[in-house]
Amino acid sequence: QVQLVESGGGLVQAGGSLRLSCAASGRTFSRDVMGWYRQAPGKEREFVADTTWSGKITTYVDSVEGRFTISRDNAKNTVYLQMNNLKPEDTAVYYCNGGPSRPGEYWGQGTQVTVSS
Repeated sequence: QVQLVESGGGLVQAGGSLRLSCAASGRTFSRDVMGWYRQAPGKEREFVADTTWSGKITTYVDSVEGRFTISRDNAKNTVYLQMNNLKPEDTAVYYCNGGPSRPGEYWGQGTQVTVSS
């Protein structure tokens, strides 16, 4: 059974930082795109960032460019999202995603990030 398990969410003040982790099991994602999406209350799920299998090509939504950094460790089958200078509008449930397409077919259960002003 393929599982993506996120961790690292929580409550932080504006300007603070969090690091999300997503550990995959049941399948290797070392040749797949892996990324992060988020869904705020009352809004549709949106793309945040993703990275190719090598980690050399990364893509970000404009609103997080320069503040968030995605990285991956294929040996650990894990992808990370370092989030700095967080803003209240970053408040959402963050979902890990992976697979050969964009978005991939595999999703995590989500982790809550809440940024207070």
